[in-house]
Amino acid sequence: MKIRSTIAALLVAATFASCSKNDSGTPVPENPGNYILAVTPAASTGVADYLLTAGSLETGSISTAGNGIEQDGTYRYYVTTNNKFFSLLYGQGNPGAVTAYDVKDGKLNKLTNFQTETVQAFAPVKDDLLLFKISRSTETPLSNWYKVNTNSLLITSEGTTNTLQLSGNGEMAHFSWIKQIGDKVYAPYFTIIDRTFATNYPDEASIAVFNYADMKLEKVIKDTRTSFIGRYFTDGLALTENNDVYAFSASVAAKGGVLTSTKPSAITRIKSGTTEFDQSYFFNFEDVSGGMNITNWMYLGNNNFIVNATTKAEKGAYTIGKTIGIVNVVNKTFQKVTGMPATADMVSLTFSNYTPKDGKTGYIGVNLKDGTSYVYKIDAATQTATQGLKVEGGSITSIQFLN
Repeated sequence: MKIRSTIAALLVAATFASCSKNDSGTPVPENPGNYILAVTPAASTGVADYLLTAGSLETGSISTAGNGIEQDGTYRYYVTTNNKFFSLLYGQGNPGAVTAYDVKDGKLNKLTNFQTETVQAFAPVKDDLLLFKISRSTETPLSNWYKVNTNSLLITSEGTTNTLQLSGNGEMAHFSWIKQIGDKVYAPYFTIIDRTFATNYPDEASIAVFNYADMKLEKVIKDTRTSFIGRYFTDGLALTENNDVYAFSASVAAKGGVLTSTKPSAITRIKSGTTEFDQSYFFNFEDVSGGMNITNWMYLGNNNFIVNATTKAEKGAYTIGKTIGIVNVVNKTFQKVTGMPATADMVSLTFSNYTPKDGKTGYIGVNLKDGTSYVYKIDAATQTATQGLKVEGGSITSIQFLN
């Protein structure tokens, strides 16, 4: 995860001239549409993202030069819910601005801007956006949560959870992410000794289950067949159409800078209507993939996922895999996607991506070493990638969509 100290301020939205020129001198006009791309300009370090719109992810080009809305603050993270786009500033201990937009006539329209504490996990829950500021110190064990109503765009409720007491092992529980499951909130967590994120418990998966109405802890679900679920700042849970919950483990628990888990990267399941891991289901991803580990995934629908994976040599606690593949969790299959650029040619892939949830299609951003960036369409049925929208003047960091 990218982290930088910054002073949070009110968003200054700047809309620039309507067209610019690309390297060949051809004008690159505004591209109105309902797709929203966050792009970090190709400039010196410490620059803020621009938010650009596009009418298609499969053709055309867009540019940061002369277009877009500049974000206030260096590092932002994005989520869409209730047909609104939320931009959250990560302030590393300082307050974080939250800005909300909708789309009118193919252009972003700012609805509000307010401040909360910087948070490390956030997710849509019912009509709210639930935010969690997670403590990393046993001396201050209370982690703060906030409910932002996405209709009124106001913080309507807040409270605390004792994440030292939650773990029960003397380490701090640190949520990797949060997710609505029915009327509950599931919060997978790993435990940490301190801010180094070291742990003495690398071989267990835990999920805290909260009743959303009052955010009271109902139970903790545990499994010792894998290491913790997800990764730092990474959603490791997915809810399928039949309400089964699947969880991936990257097996990247560490201490002293050394990976310490003895468990494989694998996928487990919580069957619909239960709050326990299904001991009859275990998908050993390392076995199927020839020793790789999952680092991120996106649910497409119909039990299919796009996954990022790393080889054993590439594996690391914060390494995002550049190998793209398709996983079917019911069939327990993995196929590498063809048509992607060589991993050696990539600088990065987008962490936050878009799928229409049709069971087979997803879109991810690819930032290349030659300075170009493209959106690639991934087809799960054929396990192929097709180059689409070109993004000029920066690196893609997020792809979202609003109706």
